[in-house]
Amino acid sequence: MSNKNVVPEAKEALNKFKMQAASEVGVNLKNGYNGDLTSKQAGSVGGQMVNNMNPVRTMKFDRPSRVAKGHMVSVRYIFSLTV
Repeated sequence: MSNKNVVPEAKEALNKFKMQAASEVGVNLKNGYNGDLTSKQAGSVGGQMVNNMNPVRTMKFDRPSRVAKGHMVSVRYIFSLTV
């Protein structure tokens, strides 16, 4: 695996995206080197970036039970919008 940018013009957009994700999780990033971050902080920034790229959607509703007449069942669907 290479550390080379496939699209060099995207570097600024990726940095902006990283800064936005860091502010969402409360991590203060500096421009340039951020070697003073803990692994937990760095992981939370990366995790937030992934969550923003692949949001998980949930849908919850009540429906009549198929087993017990007159009862309602709470149903929750979880799905991810991955490509």
